[in-house]
Amino acid sequence: MHYPIFGSEIPCPHCRQIIPALVLTDTYLCPRHGAFEVDPDRDELVHLQSGRRWRQWQGTWYRQHTHPDSIRFEIHEQLDYLYTQGYRALKVIVARRYQDLLLPFLERFPEYNEPKLFGLQVEFNDDNDERWQAINFELTKEPGIPIRYPYLHHL
Repeated sequence: MHYPIFGSEIPCPHCRQIIPALVLTDTYLCPRHGAFEVDPDRDELVHLQSGRRWRQWQGTWYRQHTHPDSIRFEIHEQLDYLYTQGYRALKVIVARRYQDLLLPFLERFPEYNEPKLFGLQVEFNDDNDERWQAINFELTKEPGIPIRYPYLHHL
């Protein structure tokens, strides 16, 4: 009971290095990224310098976005990663809590009924699964190299 709610040590949300809790506080300290404080009312970890927040799901920290550019950047980064692993994305399923944040930034095409982001169909999940309280999005993928996807800026 001398440690914060996430235990005596956690992986840093930024660098994944194991960082210790400060005894008798609600704080973890990363030598590279500084202090992270627990918000026990929301089960979140808050980076004290930036105010960025994370929630944990199955041992992984997920940043909780407050600006559309940050979630769009995270999705774009994951699309690039998929490409380097030999996959192409088919659609992106986004946590419902981001719908109001993202809707104004989605592409609309008259020939398609669904909104798009980086050329991919976007769906907002309707699943009540508790993981969607932490995770931000999932990409539906298949093996193969994308063909003329707008998110591939180097082709």
